Amino acid sequence: MAKQHSPGFLALVQAAKQSIREYSIADICQRLQMGDRFVLIDVREESEWNRGHIAGAAHLGKGILERDLEKLYPDKDSDLVLYCGGGYRSALAAEAAQKMGYTNVSSMGGGWRGWTSAGLPVEGGTDS
Repeated sequence: MAKQHSPGFLALVQAAKQSIREYSIADICQRLQMGDRFVLIDVREESEWNRGHIAGAAHLGKGILERDLEKLYPDKDSDLVLYCGGGYRSALAAEAAQKMGYTNVSSMGGGWRGWTSAGLPVEGGTDS
């Protein structure tokens, strides 16, 4: 089920999407099938992560991303693909990472809900 977001939040997301790269779920699947090396990072809350996440993803919640990103991924050229529940929070997180100097960060549109709706590999529960 799609969430209802406030106009102000949607405006922030749309502005962020103008300055970041966004991959589709099909793009990410293709990159994985080709053996492309990148880090898939789930930026959802810990409770969401615990209910299930994309197989092989790392977890770094949006609430602590700016604080911990450089510790975990010090190379500012690291290929980082962020995802959340639907692609909104990950767009904002990708924009923040770019402002921190990351040059190869992107967001996965559709997020967890799109991934699970497509029946793609997950770990943990299957909360959508």
